[in-house]
Amino acid sequence: MNIQLGNVGDIIQLSIAPALLLAGVGTQLRVLTNRLARIINRSRILESRPTDADAASLQKSRTELDFLYQRIDLIHGAITLSICCALLVCAVIVAMFVNDVFDAGIARSIALLFIGSMLSLICSFVFFLREIFIAAKTLSIFMRRSDRSG
Repeated sequence: MNIQLGNVGDIIQLSIAPALLLAGVGTQLRVLTNRLARIINRSRILESRPTDADAASLQKSRTELDFLYQRIDLIHGAITLSICCALLVCAVIVAMFVNDVFDAGIARSIALLFIGSMLSLICSFVFFLREIFIAAKTLSIFMRRSDRSG
């Protein structure tokens, strides 16, 4: 184990990019959790409506709840994948230091961890995009219904 200050400095410089990626993933997690909270709040409002309302109103609430449950599932998946990404990025940073300090020769493993983190991030964005599409679709459906009934 031959640790030199110059080597540690080089590894710290190399780990800045993954650390910045962690900051971005943290921001994405904040956005996702805020959306999840708003969806849950809306679903609680719809679930607490009285059951003695007219059939059309109940059907509208049930339909909207179905969309909200789909969105919750997608946001949950996006959050899970974002957290996996963050964990893999942390593993990349640790592996970079382990590789340098112990001369472990795990460059390929580091690359695979980074690829895994990027795939997790990509999938998280796909889930998020799908949730946005469903939210827009839901809005347009209920806006058209309110235009027809109003």
